[in-house]
Amino acid sequence: MKRFGQSRAHVFATAQIHDSGQGQRLIFRRPPCGNSRQEGASRPVIAGISGKIPSARMRIAKAYCPKRRPAPSGGMNSPSNPSGLTQLGGQAPQPASPDQAVLERVANPHPGTLYLARFTAPEFTSLCPVTGQPDFAHLVIDYAPADWIVESKSLKLYLTSFRNHGAFHEDCTVAIGKRLVDTLSPAWLRIAGYWYPRGGMPIDVFWQTGKAPDALWLPDTGVAPYRGRG
Repeated sequence: MKRFGQSRAHVFATAQIHDSGQGQRLIFRRPPCGNSRQEGASRPVIAGISGKIPSARMRIAKAYCPKRRPAPSGGMNSPSNPSGLTQLGGQAPQPASPDQAVLERVANPHPGTLYLARFTAPEFTSLCPVTGQPDFAHLVIDYAPADWIVESKSLKLYLTSFRNHGAFHEDCTVAIGKRLVDTLSPAWLRIAGYWYPRGGMPIDVFWQTGKAPDALWLPDTGVAPYRGRG
C-alpha cells in the first residue's frame, strides 16, 4: 500500500496496486466525507484504471472529497443557527412530494427597498396525472420581497419534488406561485411556466398576484415563445 497526497491536515486518498496477472491496476481510496480518517472506513473511488503511478496525483485530486458540514442541530432560531434554516449547509433528503417539501425563508436584507428577485428552473419536470408520462417546463419566478426572501436550496428541493407528482400544467404552475406567496407574503410575485409540447401542443401558464409596483424594474422573462421547425 502506498500513500499519495498526504498533507498536514489530512490524507487525500490512498492508492493500492493490484497485479491480476494481466497488468497492474490502481484502486484509489479516500476517507469518507467528514472528520473520520480511519483507513478501515475508506471506500473505493476509482477502480480498475490502468495507468502509471506518477499520474495518480492528478486522479486523486479530481476524486478528492471535501468536508461537508452537518445539518444545523440547534433547531430553529438557535444561537448557532439564527436564521432557523434546517436544509442549507447540510445533507437534506429529497422530498417525496410537494406536500412534504419544506419551503424556508430568511429575513429580507433590504426591507423597504423595492427590488426584484428572479429564479429560473429550465429543467422542471412533473408527471401527467392521467398517463403518467413526464412533462417538462421552463419556469421563471419573479417576486418583489417584503419582509422575507426564499432560501434557494429549499426552493430547489421543493421544485424537484414535482418529479414524481402527477398534476396538469396549470395546476403545477399556479400551485408553485401560491405556495411561495403563502410562505413569503411578497409585495408582488409572478410565475411563468413555459411547458414543452406533448401531443403537438405547447401550453404556457402565467399567474401573478396583481399589478406590479410602478417603480419595479421588471425585465422580460427571456424565454422565446415555442415555434416548430421552419
